Amino acid sequence: MTTEIISTTPDCEIVSSRIFNASRELVFAAWTDPNHLKNWWGPAGFTNTFNEFDLRPGGRWRFIMHGPDKGNYLNDCEFIKIEKPALIAWKRHSKPLFQVVATFEEVSGDKTKIIFKMLFNSAEECRKVKAFAVDKNEENFDKLENELIKMTN
Repeated sequence: MTTEIISTTPDCEIVSSRIFNASRELVFAAWTDPNHLKNWWGPAGFTNTFNEFDLRPGGRWRFIMHGPDKGNYLNDCEFIKIEKPALIAWKRHSKPLFQVVATFEEVSGDKTKIIFKMLFNSAEECRKVKAFAVDKNEENFDKLENELIKMTN
């Protein structure tokens, strides 16, 4: 069941962005090729087991994030919108519930700005996740930078 990207207000959003030293095509590939995505997705110390990655509107992304100390975190997501190489959006069906919209803007031929938005139905839900997500999103971006370096070498 494909849904639309929800409309939100700033108090229902967590927004992270960074400029990466890689082409938009390469950055998009790091997000859409599960062989690369599994290497960097998640905060520092986390690893992933992908069970399903069907990159199309209505397709599912089911995976387990393995915590560095303990815990396995089931994730069930449904892709909403894919616009190569500019946008990926998905909806989480596992808690906490929110949507993600990642956009990829070409800054120059070898620099790409990612804007990563987490969209919530309520300000209360957003506040609960924001307490830890902002720092964790930065760790995720750090891991992406390392994967992009590997992909260019």
